Amino acid sequence: MSTLKMYSIPDRFRKIENLHIIFWLLKDLSWAMLWRPIGMIMIVPTIAVAVMITWQTRKLKSELFHNLAVVFWIFANGFWMITEFFTMPDMYRYFTAIPFSFGILVIAYYYIIVLPKEKREEKLVTISIEVPESVVKSGKGRLRNLPCQWSIICKLSKD
Repeated sequence: MSTLKMYSIPDRFRKIENLHIIFWLLKDLSWAMLWRPIGMIMIVPTIAVAVMITWQTRKLKSELFHNLAVVFWIFANGFWMITEFFTMPDMYRYFTAIPFSFGILVIAYYYIIVLPKEKREEKLVTISIEVPESVVKSGKGRLRNLPCQWSIICKLSKD
């Protein structure tokens, strides 16, 4: 049996994430179709919901860092869209490299510093069970075929 860690995101957070996808798609569709007013309007709720999601998931470090990178990504993406909508000189588009780079740095920090530290500090919970040797030998306890999800250390005690 697998001992993979699992966590779930509350339904209300999932609904907000789904709404965020709709906002993001509308923003990018408006950009692609050159619908300037809709695209400009959609920047605000797309970034606002990304920040809200980041705040809501701040207690899960993995979610926090990934969602923070998404905020930087959408900010850069929105700025890039503005430079194209208003036919600004190409040099302004290059400023999007700043928030994109912050997003990359956030993710790199998580995978290089935070995640390894979490793995080192992770505590393995061990349950010690003292079982008489006669029970182990007789097979009455069926310890050899125990379907465990956790590590169990059995200390054999002499009768």
